[in-house]
Amino acid sequence: MNRYDSLVEALRAEFPRFRIVRKDQSPLHRAIHYALIGLTFGRMRSYLDSFQTTIGRTVYVTADWDDWEPDRRYITLRHEAIHLRQFRTYTLPGMALLYVLLPLPMGVAWFRAYFEKEAYAESIRAAAEVHGSDYPRRTEYRNYVIDQFMGPSYGWMWPFRAGLERWYDQVLATLDPVR
Repeated sequence: MNRYDSLVEALRAEFPRFRIVRKDQSPLHRAIHYALIGLTFGRMRSYLDSFQTTIGRTVYVTADWDDWEPDRRYITLRHEAIHLRQFRTYTLPGMALLYVLLPLPMGVAWFRAYFEKEAYAESIRAAAEVHGSDYPRRTEYRNYVIDQFMGPSYGWMWPFRAGLERWYDQVLATLDPVR
């Protein structure tokens, strides 16, 4: 059994009603997709085909999910597992309020940035586990993660690059030395 299958099995034990559902087959996610296009003035057009999304105990995945290499799914599911735990802690209404609206829906979305920092820190750790601790130290990977916070993908949730750079360095400091 590969690490992805083991993680799915572990998540099913931790969350008995855990599901993985294709996002493109969900009317809710199609509606979210079109709302995001409008809210971001056309800048976020890839919600359905480029982002996995967790709501409650369900991880909604892109149509090509099953075509991904197991290690890529593993890294992404480690990120989404953090969101599963956040939903368990804060509840669906709590996460909806905090993640989407507070203190602002765009620009300075402190709670969204907080929740995503936890999840992206797990992505960084999982990437280091799979690809080696030098992988998340690569400039391209670092920029990809930081750009998620500063760009339209999450509604420009956090505009303070220096703080994100410090956070990223703190996560890197927890990894094993480069091998």
